[in-house]
Amino acid sequence: MRPAVVTLGTFDGVHRGHQAVLAEVTRRARAAAGNLTSVLVTFEPHPLAVVNPAAAPKLLTLPEEKRDLVAAHGIEQFVLMPFTPAVAQLDATAFVRRLCDEYAMRELVMGYDHGFGRGRAGDVELVQRLARDQDFAVAVVDPVRDNGQPISSTLIRTTLARGDLEAAARWLGRPYGIRGAVVRGAGRGRSIGIPTINLASPDSRKLLPPDGVYAVRARLQDGRTFGGMMNQGPRPTFGEAARTLEIHLFDFDGDLYGETVDVEWVRRLRDVQAFPSRDALVAQLERDRQAARATLNR
Repeated sequence: MRPAVVTLGTFDGVHRGHQAVLAEVTRRARAAAGNLTSVLVTFEPHPLAVVNPAAAPKLLTLPEEKRDLVAAHGIEQFVLMPFTPAVAQLDATAFVRRLCDEYAMRELVMGYDHGFGRGRAGDVELVQRLARDQDFAVAVVDPVRDNGQPISSTLIRTTLARGDLEAAARWLGRPYGIRGAVVRGAGRGRSIGIPTINLASPDSRKLLPPDGVYAVRARLQDGRTFGGMMNQGPRPTFGEAARTLEIHLFDFDGDLYGETVDVEWVRRLRDVQAFPSRDALVAQLERDRQAARATLNR
């Protein structure tokens, strides 16, 4: 096991503040004599789901989404640590010892406000004392701010919940997205000349923006990207109250059943609504298609 530069935390969203931490980890790993391994340790489930379930937030990134985002920022080893009641009871000293023992930690990179160990007692001051005792270096990364406000996962969740996709994308450094498997639907879209793909019901932990019709971009497993429009929510015209994610991809003709698709919300076009007839529905979908294309072509 090569000695490592380590960072740890929930990293929900892998937003621009997190990205600054990841950049410092990779910079230090590459600059060190012997070229240290870059390691990110994160948790599954979210720690609050164990220590205070009522306060556990909806997630911006599920584990596989997080893994890919972290890898895209150059981190070599992604560790998904099971967060159990036993882990929740580890104090900061025991947690640091575990990082040293399991990952040969030589340097620890922390966000400015990070705390870990029981009661989040492992703040910067305590970790710096532990570093002197256990012979590892500590680097603290300053907040990334937007108009003076530190970017945080909590801020982005609040923004997404009220439907502000533009602000969320600015703070994430990318449009907000979801990964889902394509499943069979009722086939109604094809019958009216607007074929769609249906994503499996999302993990209940995943945060979704408000229901509505959206302009979206979708990336297929083979790397191709298509614009489209998505109905997120019920289908009242057909008397279906369950939330669905149903997407019409522009300029695509094919079978995606069983494949995994990454979808990004770009702009909300309108509310979900019921239509009195098939013709009224088709007319509105054509208007949605034009609006979505105009948005995506900007």
